[in-house]
Amino acid sequence: MTHDSSDAEGGDSRPPSDARADGGKPSGARRATSDLRSDGGTEAAGADDVALDPWGSTTVADYRKLFEQFGIEEFDELLDEVPDPHYLMRRGVIFGHRDYRPVARAMREGEDFAALSGFMPTGDPHIGHKLVFDEIIWHQERGADAHGLIADLEAHSARGLSWDEIDEHARSYVLSLLALGFDPEDGELYRQSENRAVQDLAFELGAEANFSELQAIYDFDGETDVSHMQSVVTQMADILYPQLEEPKPTVIPVGPDQDPHMRLARDLAARMRYFGVTEAYASFELDEEERPLVAEAYEALGADADEDDRVRCEDAADWLREHVDPGDARQRAVEKLDNAGKEPLRPRTRILNRNATEEAFDALIEAVEGEKRVYEAHVDAFDLSREAADELAREVELDHGGYGFLPPSSIYHRFMTGLTGGKMSSSIPASHISLIDDPEDGYDKVMSATTAGRETAEKQRELGGEAEECPVYELYAYLLAGDDDEFAREVYDECVGGERLCGGCKEQAAELMEEFLEEHQEKRAEWEDRLDELDIQLDSDR
Repeated sequence: MTHDSSDAEGGDSRPPSDARADGGKPSGARRATSDLRSDGGTEAAGADDVALDPWGSTTVADYRKLFEQFGIEEFDELLDEVPDPHYLMRRGVIFGHRDYRPVARAMREGEDFAALSGFMPTGDPHIGHKLVFDEIIWHQERGADAHGLIADLEAHSARGLSWDEIDEHARSYVLSLLALGFDPEDGELYRQSENRAVQDLAFELGAEANFSELQAIYDFDGETDVSHMQSVVTQMADILYPQLEEPKPTVIPVGPDQDPHMRLARDLAARMRYFGVTEAYASFELDEEERPLVAEAYEALGADADEDDRVRCEDAADWLREHVDPGDARQRAVEKLDNAGKEPLRPRTRILNRNATEEAFDALIEAVEGEKRVYEAHVDAFDLSREAADELAREVELDHGGYGFLPPSSIYHRFMTGLTGGKMSSSIPASHISLIDDPEDGYDKVMSATTAGRETAEKQRELGGEAEECPVYELYAYLLAGDDDEFAREVYDECVGGERLCGGCKEQAAELMEEFLEEHQEKRAEWEDRLDELDIQLDSDR
């Protein structure tokens, strides 16, 4: 969930060539053109497996692997559901999501929702971090309860920074977030080390996690500091913090390397719930693989059945043997159905008692209306939809002191390519532009950037630039073109059409970058004198 400035925002690019006439555009900016789409770019050799490491220097050669391996959904598929989407969404820079639809629905219907992301203060904020700053601010402008946090506990435990170093960088991150438009009066800024509610929640979440789980997710071993492990549950608490007062859809804008945090946070949110809600067909439990098989059998057998000719579990077992290919899930389902014998197979919504007090479980039983069956650890409701049952269970939980967390959502943006090619890294000054770089230095870095044009100007005019590979076009699409899709499309079309040569393209980008840095730093200076007004402790007493 946090964005580390030491090795952030990577990608792939061609090596520099002094003779290039290049210009271009990355796959992440494809929505800036009329018919290009965000499909993850071209498949890279050796990209069969993608390892996502929140503290490493992850680069993703093929974003499509994230859809296949980790279940991240394509953002394009819900773009039409987002009111007035941000240009990063329109251009495919924001390429994926987990469960963003509840957030989009809340925006459309004027309901409460939240946005939060964090920053590990290990260096200067740079243009890669600006993507997340912009995403938080955009959601705030659309009504989100917005939070920006400084992950100082993580920086100290995972990176070993001193508190003096953390204080310096934290101040700089906050200044840039404010300069870009974050409204501190309508949102919240905080440091992990200063937020007692976050630390208390982390303690509670820690009771639901164990070392084996963290080892499997993060590859921790016997040499991993306990404080590093503690920083993980603190980040889980950060993610769920906006829901402490009341459950609400919450989006966490991050890079894909932070997805392990999101998967764990969603899992812990479910474990903290008093009740779980599933679909069921009989008195016994079915897992996620077995349930659709039994549902298929019921639909096939129950289509013509009447009240006196109910579908029995043993009938469904026979149907599965005949109509479904052998497999572990089928075998498990058949065994359960055979054991249930003549028990009627009948759809129902099951509300499971996970962590409820005896009083809360009794209240839930009382609250379920219509036909129901009460068991020791669950209630089966025959007249409630899954959605209605989930809402009822949350209401009972909240009435009896539970959290009622909704699963947090996330959106994922592409890594920015370094100006020198490869990944953008704060440890390689020429590869990135800091938001506090001297504007003239920003100009010079753009002018020295790698491009993806042809070997000569003649070939560029004849064949057009290879826009999909150009770090300079990324600057236009991700930052310099702002909300102006027409301008971004114009730069792209001129490049691939051979009208735009690299020298002029970089000159224009360098001038725009210089102007951006000048304006940004002026706004930072305006906020510098107002930091004392903020409700955030920027000088640690540790």
